[in-house]
Amino acid sequence: MDELARKLGAPLAPESRFAGDVGKAGALRLLKPSTYMNESGRSVAALAHFFDIAPEEIVIVHDELDLRAGEAKMKLGGGVAGHNGLRDIKDALGSADFWRLRLGIGHPRDSELPQQDVVDYVLKPPHADERKLLDSAMTRSLAAWPDIARGDMERAMMTLHTKVSP
Repeated sequence: MDELARKLGAPLAPESRFAGDVGKAGALRLLKPSTYMNESGRSVAALAHFFDIAPEEIVIVHDELDLRAGEAKMKLGGGVAGHNGLRDIKDALGSADFWRLRLGIGHPRDSELPQQDVVDYVLKPPHADERKLLDSAMTRSLAAWPDIARGDMERAMMTLHTKVSP
């Protein structure tokens, strides 16, 4: 979100009524909740209700254990797959029909490192090789942004889903 805000010239500033940092670029609102991830629905719903933004007009960017590090996928709606932040957003909006930009971080069961708990895995910084893969996914996500902004989600998905060698 920080990089997108920089790219759009929409600096993020704290907004207590939305429990997060908010930026504006034209009609677009950027939001980086300052709540705990598991409580991000409060922030997203406050902004959505205030500006009358429908769930299908929202793109939530989140980490995804079920995608390998460096993969980026986009979809509309669906389940929450145990992601408590998505669950809270779905409950707060009263709908699961929002877009999800899923940035793969891999799962600890797939790691070559000794087994670790999921909580420890997601809260620790990635290793250098994984960081490069994550940076690549973020670069592709930013490259897809113009298509997302135009509502051309199919083209955005093509950009995101195209395999890139590490």
